Amino acid sequence: MVTSEGRFSRDSLAAALTLICDQIGLEATGATLLRFTNNAVYRLVGDTAVVRIVGSHALRHRVEKVVRVAAWFAEHEIPSVRLLAGVTQPVRAGEHLATVWDVVPDGGRQPRGRDLGELLKRIHNLAPPPFDLPAWDPLDDVLKRIDDAEDISDDDHQFLLDTCERLSEELSGLNFELPPAVLHGDAHLGNLIPSPDGPVLCDFDSTSLGPPEWDLTPVAVGVGRFGEPARTYREIVRAYGFDVTRWSGFRVLREVRELKLITSVLPSVRSNPEVRPELMRRLGDFRRGDTRARWARYT
Repeated sequence: MVTSEGRFSRDSLAAALTLICDQIGLEATGATLLRFTNNAVYRLVGDTAVVRIVGSHALRHRVEKVVRVAAWFAEHEIPSVRLLAGVTQPVRAGEHLATVWDVVPDGGRQPRGRDLGELLKRIHNLAPPPFDLPAWDPLDDVLKRIDDAEDISDDDHQFLLDTCERLSEELSGLNFELPPAVLHGDAHLGNLIPSPDGPVLCDFDSTSLGPPEWDLTPVAVGVGRFGEPARTYREIVRAYGFDVTRWSGFRVLREVRELKLITSVLPSVRSNPEVRPELMRRLGDFRRGDTRARWARYT
């Protein structure tokens, strides 16, 4: 239900966290909210677990896949976050869905581009899993977020729909150079967690089967939009062996990635009003065709 505070106010999320923790025998009091964009991510006191609550009703269907992918990565010893043992997942509490994870121990060096490049190469070389993974469709979640948006003007709403239609046509005409593979789907350094044993991969919401070029796009876009060090992307290229920015279809993938970066907070912008100025700045730059403007990370 939408209230003046939005569907995902801090109070409603805290109440959901309490329901979830009560259901699985953990303590919610004093939990730290680590992130709230696509999902609300809490670290429980005493490092008993990390709880990740889905932040969009339209994207709850992805949670079952996340659970399967996490277990599959564990079977193949991919350095990735692990589901908390002994809990039937996903966890349902009222209208909310959540996943519950082991806490990654603090320590270790900060992840670098080469770490991501090497991890992506390992994942892309895996045979497809024994369960169904969706085909890569990067605009599907964009359209769902637009449909689930809080507080967006009719004009901006129509622009986003028209842009999705245009990019969908352009994506269908691309000729990819690399063979299809299992994709992480949102491969950037923010989804690598440092640990004493090396970087650990997280966030499997966008995992699918599709063109590896897509997994090489986020950091390339991050260099231009967020001012990330160019050496980070160069390290990925050296570790992986392919430079997506030199491929003829990169412009289309860049625009799709930027559209995803803009729309990721649409379902929770009323609930999390701090993101609105950055959302409108990104949307304005994109509408003007300003490819050089720098953006700040949503917090």
